[in-house]
Amino acid sequence: MARRRHLSRIAVMQTLFERERRSGDCQAILTRNIAELSTESEPDVAFAETLMNGILDREDALREAIQAHAPGWTIERMDPIARCALMIGAFELKFANDAPPAVVMNECIDIAKEYGTDESGKFVNGVLNAMAKGGASS
Repeated sequence: MARRRHLSRIAVMQTLFERERRSGDCQAILTRNIAELSTESEPDVAFAETLMNGILDREDALREAIQAHAPGWTIERMDPIARCALMIGAFELKFANDAPPAVVMNECIDIAKEYGTDESGKFVNGVLNAMAKGGASS
C-alpha cells in the first residue's frame, strides 16, 4: 500500500509540475504519468485522482497556507519541485486526514529530495513541519 501511494504522489507531483510549464488536461496528464510509473509497481489510481482533484479544488487555500509557513519566500520564488511537493503535503495535512502527518511529511520530503534540488528536501521539511505544528487554517 505504501509503495502504491508513494507512486501516486509522484504522479501527482509530475502532473502539477507539467501543468506549471504548459496547459493541458490535468486528468489526461495524470493518467499518462500513472501509466508511465506502472512499470515499477501499480500506483493507487483512486488515491492519485482524489489527491489531484483536491489540490485543484483548494489551490488558493493551499497556496496561502504554504505562503504563511514559508516566511520570506513567495510561491513563485520556490523551487518548482518543492512547490509541487508542498501542494501535495499541504493538501494531505489540511484536508485529507487519511495518513499520519509524519508519513505525509516524509513522503513529500523524499519526493523533493529525489526530484528537486539539493535544498528542496530541507525546504519542504521546514514548511510542512511548521504547517503540521502551526495548523494555520484557511
